Amino acid sequence: MRERAAPRGARPRAEVARRHFISLHGQRMAYLEAGEGPAVLLVHGIAEAAWAWEAVIPALARTHRVIAPDLLGHGRSAKPRGDYSLGNQATLMRDLLISLDEDRATLVGHSLGGGITMQFAYQYPERCERMVLVSSGGLGQEVTFLLRSLGLPGADLVAPLVLSGTAHDLILGAGRWLGRRGLTAGAGQQAMWRSYAGLTEPATRDAFLATVRAVIDQRGQRVSAIERLYLAHAMPTMLLWGENDRIIPATHAALAHDEMPGSRLEVVSGAGHFVQLEEPEVVAELILDFLATTAPARITAADMREVMRARRPKRHRAS
Repeated sequence: MRERAAPRGARPRAEVARRHFISLHGQRMAYLEAGEGPAVLLVHGIAEAAWAWEAVIPALARTHRVIAPDLLGHGRSAKPRGDYSLGNQATLMRDLLISLDEDRATLVGHSLGGGITMQFAYQYPERCERMVLVSSGGLGQEVTFLLRSLGLPGADLVAPLVLSGTAHDLILGAGRWLGRRGLTAGAGQQAMWRSYAGLTEPATRDAFLATVRAVIDQRGQRVSAIERLYLAHAMPTMLLWGENDRIIPATHAALAHDEMPGSRLEVVSGAGHFVQLEEPEVVAELILDFLATTAPARITAADMREVMRARRPKRHRAS
């Protein structure tokens, strides 16, 4: 556990997140919102929803306007048969911010949400003030076998059986049986169960499979941001990981940290993939400290052009 100083005096009243709905391009998007101040956009992971941030929102909302959407295909947002790529999800995040009268924001992304955050910073650098990548995808090939198996041929035929209401009820019954015997699941296990439970609904399951296939195949993660991390040299970035993450290993954070001079690396001991739910106070304190000790980026297209030009190998004249 990371040691924390005792609070000084009474803390301000915790902000209560309220749920709202907005139509983006004819599709419903749900989001939680709390607080006032500079915008912080929280982007959840695959098969999750805004609930993945509920434990840290109150602390962040004391000093910031916190917006936590349900991504397209997740939670209470629409689940159309459409584009679930990182690029489209990043575009929807931009459009959500515009709709809510926010020109810029600090983006905090967990797992898949980390990949969307990096894509957002790449597509819309002028709108991204900082990045916090929490157990982020897109920084290495390794990923848990369960997700890789969904990239196998025929997975869409097997998934309805594994992710069925009957299987849901059997596992729920087993959980209750264990609970009566004093065996309770930790925060990370509860998050995985909550994610699984949502996938028993056909539209959610179809959107989930489409999302998985956009970023993962049987060999692992298909999408990597490693070769473009140099573009974030002027973007304040924190990599925040659980030491015991078995879904996306903490070695990915160390690799990205080496590729991003000036980035901040924080590994929370004893925590797993859902570090923001397992150690919410630690995560909230780290994010607030990062926000307080960094200046928001102001990156333009001209800045990006200069960085890319400096990276290009010099051309050699023909002899």
